[in-house]
Amino acid sequence: MSDLKVLVIGYMHPRNDKRVFRTVQALSKRSEVIYQYWTEKEELPFKENNIRYIPVKCSNRGNIFQKAVKRKQVDEKIRHLVETEDYDILYMHHFPATKPLKPFVVAKKRGKKIVYDIHEYHPQNFLSTLPRPLSDLKGFVMWRIFKKQLQLSDLCIFVSEETRNDVVAKTGLDPEKTFIVPNYASMKIEPDPDKKKMEIVLVGKTPRNLIHEKKLIRALVERGFSFRIIGMDSEAFSDVPHTYTSFLPYEKMMEELSKSMFSLISYKPTGKEDKNYLYSLPHKFYDSIAAGTPVIVKNSFVSMAKMVEDLGIGVVIDPANVEESLKRIENACQRYEEILENIRRHQEGFVWDEKKEEEFLERVMG
Repeated sequence: MSDLKVLVIGYMHPRNDKRVFRTVQALSKRSEVIYQYWTEKEELPFKENNIRYIPVKCSNRGNIFQKAVKRKQVDEKIRHLVETEDYDILYMHHFPATKPLKPFVVAKKRGKKIVYDIHEYHPQNFLSTLPRPLSDLKGFVMWRIFKKQLQLSDLCIFVSEETRNDVVAKTGLDPEKTFIVPNYASMKIEPDPDKKKMEIVLVGKTPRNLIHEKKLIRALVERGFSFRIIGMDSEAFSDVPHTYTSFLPYEKMMEELSKSMFSLISYKPTGKEDKNYLYSLPHKFYDSIAAGTPVIVKNSFVSMAKMVEDLGIGVVIDPANVEESLKRIENACQRYEEILENIRRHQEGFVWDEKKEEEFLERVMG
């Protein structure tokens, strides 16, 4: 155990957010952690083992002006924590919306090490629903802010190599200041062909735009597949034959996911299909492979599609071309044992383990 203290800013992530809490748990094995997280409930700060929990309450209800006022209050609390807490390393999982540079500037003035965990492609993802020309102005301003955040940070952690490379090329960020930490699964289930159902599964809490995918799903149902949704149900799926399961604890979700023949990761993003989507490697991608289930991935999701094709762990489709997509899926069914064998061979690379945790800790605390 070192004498270092780490202040983790989860910002608007809930306490048990998978990526954020994983870093908190890992860091607490070597240091004292002060962990700020978001809640909608009345919660008091508390300490457990080596972690001091600091809840920051904020309601997401109300009109845009009410939300802005509440967010400004949250951002002021974040500034106060960064300014007054006793810590050696500031670990940022997001930036305050109304004070995007303030924590970085304050921590740098205090002589603290700054680690910036970049979950999203911020210049495009931040306020992504703004209409033009406001979105163009926002993009220009956010690139300037983002570049300054990167300059002030001592270590920048990215979810995918493609995102890192693109940001490095655009900003001149030193690659030596970067580290890749994908959204690894937390456990592994060996692929078992005997337990597989002729089923396509969609995992997630957020309803997605599945205009083209619905046609494909209906065609697959006609060919004997069933369609199942884990984590939600929505009116958006009322015109597609399906069953659904509400939110499940992680281990139970993985167990259910492991029984499906394929996991579908294909949808039309809200707004334009920007790099935040193209380079994404979401939790459900890693969870699917870790659960031993091949993935069906949209071809425009560049990072996922490349990995699927390089490793042979699923199918890449163009959902707008239903007939071609059906042929690709039918071909994958004929090669199913081969795909499962590829998953067995590469599965460890999709799961968080002691070696990956040790590499992470060395980069953050070294």
